[in-house]
Amino acid sequence: MWKQHIVGATIATFIIAAAMSFNPFSAASSDEYNWGIKRAKNGEPAEAGAQLDQLLEQYDAIYKGKPDKKVAYLTFDNGYENGFTESILDTLKKENVPATFFLTGHYLESASDLVKRMVKDGHTIGNHSYGHPNMARLTPDGMRTEWKKLDDKLRELTGIERTTYARPPEGTFNAKVLEVGNAAGYRHIFWSVAFKDWVRDERRGADYAYNALMEQLHPGAVILMHTVAQDNAEALPMFIAEAKKQGYTFLSLDDLVLEHEDFPVALQSSTP
Repeated sequence: MWKQHIVGATIATFIIAAAMSFNPFSAASSDEYNWGIKRAKNGEPAEAGAQLDQLLEQYDAIYKGKPDKKVAYLTFDNGYENGFTESILDTLKKENVPATFFLTGHYLESASDLVKRMVKDGHTIGNHSYGHPNMARLTPDGMRTEWKKLDDKLRELTGIERTTYARPPEGTFNAKVLEVGNAAGYRHIFWSVAFKDWVRDERRGADYAYNALMEQLHPGAVILMHTVAQDNAEALPMFIAEAKKQGYTFLSLDDLVLEHEDFPVALQSSTP
């Protein structure tokens, strides 16, 4: 479908390096953050502010790509199925566009066929925790349990060995979440484009989603959408077509990491 970056033993190497480089208890990490950004406008990238930029840089977390390339990265958060993910997958397949789906344990349990299709279609699975808790209020062991439980279920379902991209539920985190995640081999991916689209039965129409996406689109955009929204499923074909018309290319999070690192730090591998 699109070029996949496959490097042998990358995950194991990253996990070992991360464990050697990061001490989960080294920083004062009790401050709790709710991810928020100054929205992109007129093609100018979103801004998280100096404090969050510095924190994310310290732990190699990412929320946007380089501002000089018309590239966008589609990501979706899936907590539960509402009947629209199949349409989203159909659109991505037709347009040959990669995406990352950040899944919860409930989604793995309740929508296993769709998860298998995501993998079959070549998309990336991200770790949105198993039970969707406030990760910043868990102990380090509690954090690791959330991520590992999701990975164990995903492996059982699809054969994928583990996830390497994580996203905290509701964007709530602190330095400890990033530190413990790094040490366990997870790289946190936030976002630079988002809008209110997570209310299950709140219909505003396809134009609402389309306009919100187009107004915030910028070079290097990491786009967050929720698959529960019918508005998103209906707007996605129009958005992708218009973004491509404007010269944008849609790439995977592996490409985003390559852009930051010059080599793929976080990859997935599946068993035969």
